[in-house]
Amino acid sequence: MFFAGVDIGSTSTECVILNESGEIIAADMRPTGANSAKAAQAVLDSAIQKAGLDAPPHRIVATGYGRVSAPFAHKVVTEITCHARGVLHLFPQVRTIVDVGGQDSKVIRIGPKGNVIDFVMNDKCSAGSGRFLEVMARALEVELDDLGPLSEKSAEEISISSMCTVFAESEVISLVARAVPVEDIINGIHKSIVNRLASQMQRMNPEPDIVMTGGVAKNSGMVKKLSQAAGHVVLVPENPRMTGALGAALTVMGLDRE
Repeated sequence: MFFAGVDIGSTSTECVILNESGEIIAADMRPTGANSAKAAQAVLDSAIQKAGLDAPPHRIVATGYGRVSAPFAHKVVTEITCHARGVLHLFPQVRTIVDVGGQDSKVIRIGPKGNVIDFVMNDKCSAGSGRFLEVMARALEVELDDLGPLSEKSAEEISISSMCTVFAESEVISLVARAVPVEDIINGIHKSIVNRLASQMQRMNPEPDIVMTGGVAKNSGMVKKLSQAAGHVVLVPENPRMTGALGAALTVMGLDRE
């Protein structure tokens, strides 16, 4: 018997398949694109092929923004619940999650059994999200994956005063025109995002340890800045983008056994 979780996000879609022992036997990820239903089906089919299965998993949970667009799902669950379940599985001691995805950011407090105690979410604008970093990378003409390593070479702290994506882009372009080093600009961008995340964290009274999930958690500069703001090292899963899909698969496995 096999269980699958499909996390249909705004920018990427992930799938995790578990066996009866809760072990990951296959995982896949691809861009969501303009058709979330198509992306969800494609990532599920690919994961099934990787797992060597002759039929779809016994039970499937869909989560994320596009969860209602997955006709194959037996159940839909919010991404907040799934991230909590996924993080608890990977880091049983953790009680605070910072999830930074393509279009929003969330800080989630969880209980010892992975139950969501409280959360705060910024989904009204793209500031503090992966989309914000994409726009900044384009303005600086650097690859998105290079933002983290470049920011760690920064020699001077500068501030990006605007958190509106449009105004921040103009501010970055102005800094480039003044020949401010790219490394310092990127470091300033990370600092401005973390300041917003720190404000969200304070509202949740975070308890150590803290885990960062979502695609932005692959940015080493962001993780370093968040660790400094938290006062201790922020933990990151081996594949932070898969946390929601893993949690979805674990959720459906648990429901099936109830």
